[in-house]
Amino acid sequence: MKKKVLILHGWGGSHEPHWQWWLSNELPKDEYEISFPSFPNEELPNFNEWLNFLKNEFDKFQPDIVVCHSLANILWFHFVEKFPIKELEKLMLVAPVRKDCKIKELQTFFPYPIPKDLKAKEIIMVASDNDIYLNVQEAIELQSQLNVGLKILENAGHINADSGFGELPCAVDWIKREIE
Repeated sequence: MKKKVLILHGWGGSHEPHWQWWLSNELPKDEYEISFPSFPNEELPNFNEWLNFLKNEFDKFQPDIVVCHSLANILWFHFVEKFPIKELEKLMLVAPVRKDCKIKELQTFFPYPIPKDLKAKEIIMVASDNDIYLNVQEAIELQSQLNVGLKILENAGHINADSGFGELPCAVDWIKREIE
């Protein structure tokens, strides 16, 4: 039976050549079923609009694995606090943003909760040592609050296409690895 992977982009989308776009094309080669929806108003995201969109997509697709990037991490934190959902096999949180983000276009997402239960059996958070949206100390603090594993990438910026991540092979490896 094919595993279902829901890929959730952040502010502005994750269009080609972003690693999430690459992932959405790479995983089907290994028999994964993918949903990589585009949230409405990618450039001017509205929290309620995105939350309702995610709820509809989640209910329709029923994923086994969820991969979030940037603002999608924050959306996921709100989502699992608001809705009772089935537990995922895996959750990947890539490049979350700091709690006191001051970007005007994103303010409807803040403040965000620190969920006690992220609704997944296995969770990894991936951050960078030079991300302008979350420094290493903030990443370690968030990882500790969430009680999840953490991988810090060196000189990876916001782990997006602008910082050279058109591919992210470690994401494929982690998704394909069986839960121990």
